[in-house]
Amino acid sequence: VGTLIGVYDVPAAHVAVTCVHSNTNPTAPYRGAGRPEATYVIERMLDEAARELGIDPAELRSRNMIASDAMPLKTALGLNYDCGAFVENQAAALKMADYAGFAARKAASKANGKLRGIGLANPIERAASPAPDFAEVRFSTDGTATVLMGTKSQGQGHETVYKQIVGERLGLDSEDVRVIDGDTDRVAFGMGTMGSRSTVIGGSALFYASEKIVEKAKLIAAHQLEASAEDLEFSGGVFRVAGTDREISLKDVAKASFAPAKLPKGMEPGLYETATFSPEQDTYPNGSHVCELEIDPDTGVVEMLGYWVVDDVGVMINPTIVKGQIHGGIAQGVGQVLMEQVAYDPESGQLLSGSFMDYAMPRADNFSQIEIASNEVPTKLNPLGVKGAGEAGTVGALPAVMNAIMNALSEVGVKNLDMPASPDRVWRAIRDAAN
Repeated sequence: VGTLIGVYDVPAAHVAVTCVHSNTNPTAPYRGAGRPEATYVIERMLDEAARELGIDPAELRSRNMIASDAMPLKTALGLNYDCGAFVENQAAALKMADYAGFAARKAASKANGKLRGIGLANPIERAASPAPDFAEVRFSTDGTATVLMGTKSQGQGHETVYKQIVGERLGLDSEDVRVIDGDTDRVAFGMGTMGSRSTVIGGSALFYASEKIVEKAKLIAAHQLEASAEDLEFSGGVFRVAGTDREISLKDVAKASFAPAKLPKGMEPGLYETATFSPEQDTYPNGSHVCELEIDPDTGVVEMLGYWVVDDVGVMINPTIVKGQIHGGIAQGVGQVLMEQVAYDPESGQLLSGSFMDYAMPRADNFSQIEIASNEVPTKLNPLGVKGAGEAGTVGALPAVMNAIMNALSEVGVKNLDMPASPDRVWRAIRDAAN
C-alpha cells in the first residue's frame, strides 16, 4: 500500500483495499511481494491521465516527481524516502531508449501492418525492512578466515559479495575466505533471505564484524611491531607504523593471535568477532524502465523490441550480480504480463494449469536485448550505502511492459486489457474494439 503513490509528489492520499476470499489456490510472497502491483496501479493511472489530458506520458511524470533535494521526505502514505534521483533516472532511461525517435519507428511499423508501442515506469520499492541479522569473522591458525552468515543464498551470489566485503575491509584474497551461510548448527542466528535484505543487513553486520577484527588486530600488530596502536595505519591487509617501513600483514597477525607469547599481556588468544545489524528503516531502491514492442494485429502476438533500465540500488558491491538480479526480475515481470496464468475450469473449479506442461513461462526468445545502466545514490541508512537489488526488476517490468502494450493498442481503440496479454486475449481485444 505504501508505494501506491510511487516516486511522485502527491500531497494527500487515501487508500482503501478490498480483499476477496477465493476457493482457488493460495498465494505467497513472490519477487516484489505487492510492490509490482502497487507500482502497476500508479504507473497505469499516469498513462491513462496523460492520454486523457493530451500530455506526453514522460512529461507528465517529470512534472510531478519528487525532487532529489526534497528528500528525506515522509510521503502522504507514511513512508520515509531517504534519497534518490528520480528525475535523473527517467531522463537517462529515455535517452538510452531514444524516446524522441519513437514516432518515426512507430510510423515504420504501421507501414508494415504492425502496432508499435512504448511504455515507461518509474518503480520504487521497500527493501530490507528492519530486522536484525548476524555475521561472524573467524580466523584460523593458518591466517585464513571463515565467514559465518545468518542469511541464506538461493543462487544470488551472496558468497561472492560477502568475500568482496571482507576482502575490501580486511585486504584478504578471496581464496583465503570461506563462507558458511544458513547452517543453524554453526551460525548463531539469522532471519533468512527475503525482501532484498541480505547485502543490506547481513552485509552490514559483516562490515561491523570486520571493523572489530581490525580493532583487535591493531593491538596485536602494535605489540609485534613494538609501536603504539595509535601510530599504526591499516590498508590493503597490512598494518604499518606511520612514516616508516615497518609493517605486518593481517594474516601474520591472525597467526600470532593463537600464540599467547606474541600477544599483549592479558589479551584473549584468537581472532574472531561477531556483529549484529538492524537498520532503522527500509531502504528504497528505485529506477526507470522503458519497454518498446510490436503487436501483430492479425495474431495478437506481442514481440519485445527493446528494454532499457536505469536502476538505483545504492552502492553496487558487485555490478555483474546486480545486473543479473535485474535481468531475472524483468524476466519474471514480463512472464506475468505476457503469459503466466493459473487457470481453472469455471464450472468445476478444476485446476487446468497443474503442471509446467500447461503453465506458460517465458523463454529466451520472448525477450529483447535488455540494457541496464546504474545511477548509484548511496543511502546513509547502512555503512555500505546499499539499498537492495533482488526485486527491483520485477517491480518495474509489470507496468513498463503493460503500458507499452496499451500504447500500441490505443491506435486501434483498445482502452482496457487485463494481464496476461497473451495472443488470444490481445487478438480478442482488438476485435472487440473494432466491433
